[in-house]
Amino acid sequence: MDRKLLDILVCPVCKGKLAYQKKASELICPVDRLAYPIREGIPVMLEDEARQIPADEEIKR
Repeated sequence: MDRKLLDILVCPVCKGKLAYQKKASELICPVDRLAYPIREGIPVMLEDEARQIPADEEIKR
């Protein structure tokens, strides 16, 4: 994931910072507990495509 791109991307719901999870290939919004997928190197920043992170799943920053 390009660091410059990561610096400008924000959560489309709350406009908060995102955390990059390389292993899962996701961008995580810890505030809304949403995980946006990265497909073929392209972040999919659509709320409908985001995975809801369960309350018992730890969010690593």
